[in-house]
Amino acid sequence: MIKRVILIRTGETEWNKFGRWQGWVAVPLNQQGKTQAAALARFVRHMGVSALYASDLKRAVDTTEPIAQALGIAPVYDARLRERSVGLWQGLTLDEIKTWYTAEYNALLVERDQYVIPGGESRAEVRERVVEAFHEIMSKNAGETVAVVSHTTAIFTILKELIPTYQPSSTDLDNTSVTTIRHKDDGEWEVVAIDDVSHLEGLESRSIGELDK
Repeated sequence: MIKRVILIRTGETEWNKFGRWQGWVAVPLNQQGKTQAAALARFVRHMGVSALYASDLKRAVDTTEPIAQALGIAPVYDARLRERSVGLWQGLTLDEIKTWYTAEYNALLVERDQYVIPGGESRAEVRERVVEAFHEIMSKNAGETVAVVSHTTAIFTILKELIPTYQPSSTDLDNTSVTTIRHKDDGEWEVVAIDDVSHLEGLESRSIGELDK
């Protein structure tokens, strides 16, 4: 069993900046995001990480590369750790989605886990692939500290899978935030730190919308 897991949200992109839903689009980090990622790499290198996994989306790769260089570890990229595919809503703001896809948006509010975004995924489908990937990671890294660079929905999914009492509504996840969970001697998991952005030392970092939780 893994000893500790370091869950890292990706750095800022221009689409983050303007509140556009990114899904699987290949949006790179902007200059702010690159600065965040550099600060993140300096922070993570002291955490005893022995294995590094990440989503294969562009913004995740851009966030992971400085960490990999600082640690001297080759990252493992896994498409199952991607953000939720948002299909036809990709590139839209929440206000645009509410206006242009009113019926679909209302259906999402009614059935948050099972609703499939047009051309995209349901949260249940995201959970299936993310949990599968995470259990493989755990099986390959017994007793180790592992870092996982991913996205809001995927990180909340892992937290809820390992800690059933965890309530995402009480938490934000900012760009390059670090959330650490520990495997206790009694077999349970506990949160050590959540949404830690102390490494940014005053740099602005953006959180997510309610529908990602």
